[in-house]
Amino acid sequence: MITALVDPEAGPASRRLAWLASDTDSVPVGSAFLRLYTSPGQDHLGEFELTVHPSSRRTGVGSDLLAEILMAARADNRRCVMSQVDADSPGDKFLAARGFRVVLTLTYARLPLATADLEAIESIAGQPRAGYRLVTWQGLVPDELAETYVASRRAMDDMPMDDADYGPTVWDIPKLRAAAEKIDQRGDHLHTVAAVRDGQIAGFTELVVPGDGRGDAQHYGTGVLPEHRGHRLALWMKAESIRRARLDYPELGGLLTDTADTNTYMRSVNDKLGYLATHRTVLRQLDL
Repeated sequence: MITALVDPEAGPASRRLAWLASDTDSVPVGSAFLRLYTSPGQDHLGEFELTVHPSSRRTGVGSDLLAEILMAARADNRRCVMSQVDADSPGDKFLAARGFRVVLTLTYARLPLATADLEAIESIAGQPRAGYRLVTWQGLVPDELAETYVASRRAMDDMPMDDADYGPTVWDIPKLRAAAEKIDQRGDHLHTVAAVRDGQIAGFTELVVPGDGRGDAQHYGTGVLPEHRGHRLALWMKAESIRRARLDYPELGGLLTDTADTNTYMRSVNDKLGYLATHRTVLRQLDL
């Protein structure tokens, strides 16, 4: 039996649908979530997660949940749906058998702080870049930097996404603040390092640290505006982010990042800083 649910709170850029699959004894055996993006430039897209208990696989549960996802996406006039799964996993094979194609491959990596070359990282962070300075903040962007921070988000527009039909992400100050507030509400800490030149942000990198300062922190976006590339700002900012995380959260275990396999520049940055690959995922897409 499939039961449809609705997320009671729509976000500023999307809304979410959900389904619960149960067996004849009303025991849950699977679930699915479909995020329908509503921002301009992404309102053609649906992104989903689908999970089936191992004991109930190959019984039609996954197919029934996927049918609900596709029906809802088509009813909402979506152009495509996509899902990220571990490479060569049962979920990967399930989607491949149903016509989903690989549109992006991501490599996940971790910097273990206990064994990282922190002296080398601090050296990179301490090397000045002529004409640039680093600024940092936690949580909401300071009012005096809000407009230039919004403008700097276009640095992500040409990030390698291969064949994924994500579309552009349109940012404004309310959206930036909503994203920061969401992280704060769940008890985590958002730290941002930005490179500034002549009062304007040229690039940025974001790190989200668990609320208790332990475990692993997660890198979010890192980008440098095209007109400021060639100065190794991404390496500089990320090294400073690592340095500050180590100082502010001495019990932090490591830092996590994920990068498209075709994003050779950012992969080289991560390599220089000592990140070690952990696993790969694929983004599979179905055009509707």
